[in-house]
Amino acid sequence: MNIGEVIEKLREELHAHNYNYYALDNPTISDFEFDQKLKELERLELENPEFYDENSPTQRVGGVIVKNFETVPHRYRMYSLDNSYSKEDLLEWEQRIQKVLGDVDVEYVCELKYDGASISITYENGVIKQALTRGDGFQGDDVTHNIKTIKSVPIKLKGDYPAIFEIRGEIVLPFKGFEQMNQDLIEIGEVPYSNPRNTASGSLKLQDSSEVAKRPLECLLYNVVGVNELMESQFSSLEKARSWGFKVPKEAVLVKSIEEVFDFINYWDAHRVGLPYETDGVVVKVNSLYQQEELGYTSKSPRWAMAYKFQAEQVETILESISYQVGRTGAITPVANLKAVQLAGTVVRRASLHNADQIEKLDIRVGDVVYVEKGGEIIPKIVGVNLEARPEDSEPTVYIDTCPECGTDLVRKEGEVQHYCPNFYGCAPQIVGRIQHFISRKAMDVAGLGEETVSLLYQSGLVTTYADLYELKKEEIVPLERMADKSAENLINGIEESKKIPFERVLYALGIRFVGETVAKKLAFHYKNIDALRMAPLEDLIEVDEIGDKIAQSVIAFFENEVNIQVIERLKGYGVQLEVVEKEMIVHSNTFEGKTVVVSGVFTTFTRDEIKVAIEEHGGKVGSSISAKTGFVVAGDKMGPSKLEKAQKLQIPILDEMSFLKMIGVNRD
Repeated sequence: MNIGEVIEKLREELHAHNYNYYALDNPTISDFEFDQKLKELERLELENPEFYDENSPTQRVGGVIVKNFETVPHRYRMYSLDNSYSKEDLLEWEQRIQKVLGDVDVEYVCELKYDGASISITYENGVIKQALTRGDGFQGDDVTHNIKTIKSVPIKLKGDYPAIFEIRGEIVLPFKGFEQMNQDLIEIGEVPYSNPRNTASGSLKLQDSSEVAKRPLECLLYNVVGVNELMESQFSSLEKARSWGFKVPKEAVLVKSIEEVFDFINYWDAHRVGLPYETDGVVVKVNSLYQQEELGYTSKSPRWAMAYKFQAEQVETILESISYQVGRTGAITPVANLKAVQLAGTVVRRASLHNADQIEKLDIRVGDVVYVEKGGEIIPKIVGVNLEARPEDSEPTVYIDTCPECGTDLVRKEGEVQHYCPNFYGCAPQIVGRIQHFISRKAMDVAGLGEETVSLLYQSGLVTTYADLYELKKEEIVPLERMADKSAENLINGIEESKKIPFERVLYALGIRFVGETVAKKLAFHYKNIDALRMAPLEDLIEVDEIGDKIAQSVIAFFENEVNIQVIERLKGYGVQLEVVEKEMIVHSNTFEGKTVVVSGVFTTFTRDEIKVAIEEHGGKVGSSISAKTGFVVAGDKMGPSKLEKAQKLQIPILDEMSFLKMIGVNRD
């Protein structure tokens, strides 16, 4: 078997494992084994670039930058669905169907109505050709590069698929992934996303497809378009789509009467709480594609389908008080304390009020009877007030102006929705929160030290900054509550081991506002050490990939604080990794000495990362964005349009791949 056959065999195997995992929910190998096979394929493709395939399983990481999404007409219009809110509406719909079709048996397919962003994907010869958003139904935006990063969207189909067809579906964000995304935002002091649906929809229009690839989006398919002559029914088309490799929800059922439709609705109205995705109803479709054609369309909707919308789960209860929480970044979050009430299978006692603007908008007051919903939200929220039940002596809510923990006057910066306590080093929740973040798994990962122990250490006066952790002694810890001799020893050992954590994670652990895991890596690998980052001016910081003005200003503010500098100097003294430990680099020449080179596009001979290494090996510095300081650009296929425009405007030389290789003495003719 030659190398090309080996690569293709490995691709087919990985496509099959993707199908088992995402379409069938039945993985046949472990995640570790899958990752090892994927890495092996990446290595083989890297060593044999002549076998490059844009539809390889290795190409899901994204990297294409799209400034403006092209608007493309739909080959088949994407209609909206008529909505019904009662079973009487569905009975009237059935009567209209019978009036058109006559006295014939009608079967229905019941599918859950997932709440996300609609998508239409065209496949030609078993591979993705194009993916369009709904838009206005007649035309949508081309988001093909972003859709290819979603793992439940098959890149290459299997089985007896048609030569060309379109498939329609919903891009959704599972609750579990949504929670994790919000937790990551909260950790860097950002405002969390409001709901999974809007987040999923917004993801499709991100300009950098590598950012879309980081989001745990899924694609749930519900309709095959353009192949009615090859299919007989809606239900059989769903089963066919699943066999080709698509993720088709298993909840869909075929029923023989409207009474069975009601049974399906009743069941899922009671059980939807346990679903992993946001759903707001049921879609009922006539099963026979022949009957669908007979029924046709109105000017807006198909006559053969109807959406039944669930009532949002809402209860009334009394707002007993409003309390205010202080986060590690100083952000103030108002919380509604409610009279306990049953909602969506759980007892609700608290709900987020988000910020001062939300309280003012709803005119929420203590003592009010409020409406509380969960709906698709994970956290209960107050959606309104029963004004008729408001007490006569009710007083408008006055948002606090001092910190509830330390009494410091709150601040609210222009353009931000939250109030903040500026007492960064004197406010207990901020101090404890920063240390808890520092020792967390994604940061310093200190074994033997949990959040409760951090609180104990602070309350006992043993730590007030994360640098104090490195001066702790076993005999100081043992007397603490629930701390035995062995536990204290494990804690000290865990702190010692944390000195081996690499610089990029240490930088994340420092808790600089807006600097999450990804940004910390970018900054660490760009500046190499903490001192270079500390001295970087604003204009230099914003040149780093993914670093905008807000992040850059936050970094500068952090290093302008003398207390932070003292803490960092202490960390240096304790042996914490505050510089990148790099592999020894072989410098082949000084061809690019003094030049900053930007790399953009897709290359055939080398990957972008390999070209960046070659630039450094020949004396140059890799830039992330184009400026007047850029020496030249190495451009591959599909170079980012914004970079191309800027390079041309600044008259920066643009080299193609072959020209660059010749400059470093590599001949690939």
